[in-house]
Amino acid sequence: MEYINNPREIEERSFEIITAEMGDKVFPEAIAPMVKRIIHTTADFEYADLLEILNGGYESGMAALKQGKKIYADTRMIQVAVNKKALADHGIEIVNFVHDADVAAEAKERGVTRSTVSMEKALKDDSVGIFAIGNAPTALYTLIEQVKLGNAKPALIIGAPIGFVGAAESKEALDQIDSPIIRINGRKGGSPVVAAILNAMLYQLGREW
Repeated sequence: MEYINNPREIEERSFEIITAEMGDKVFPEAIAPMVKRIIHTTADFEYADLLEILNGGYESGMAALKQGKKIYADTRMIQVAVNKKALADHGIEIVNFVHDADVAAEAKERGVTRSTVSMEKALKDDSVGIFAIGNAPTALYTLIEQVKLGNAKPALIIGAPIGFVGAAESKEALDQIDSPIIRINGRKGGSPVVAAILNAMLYQLGREW
């Protein structure tokens, strides 16, 4: 039984297949690797149509990464899936507060989600520049509310919560603000997709340095 067992060869062959099957779809040179990495992560070519970048989201996000701004992720899965070496090479920290004891206690007392309280905690840290949301619409809604109030000025919002209740709607609500945005429209998204977006940006940053 013959099969490829070399990780690098598997990845290279995967991207060759993705490029071939994308056909005549054309993306800007900087964005194409992001689209392909999302498809590589999900095996779902629909993401080529669902990805949308608004208000200079890519450029602003890259600038924030170059400045070593922290990334707030709404799940630990994003923390785990983003390339640790790429983060370390550029002195970038990715944080998540959802499981902090103070967050859990406050969420229970207020009767709101931990994702909401965790986002509020992240917004108190001026060193956080990128907000990456792959799971909780409530986290994204909270961020949008604070931007509208003038209490937050993100360098980049990655809006990709997944699901049937509030996911698509929360991403549509991003139209209410003029922050730099990368989003996945509709119900699809999730932590692996957010991690793929961040990894694509970090790998591009490595090529530029």
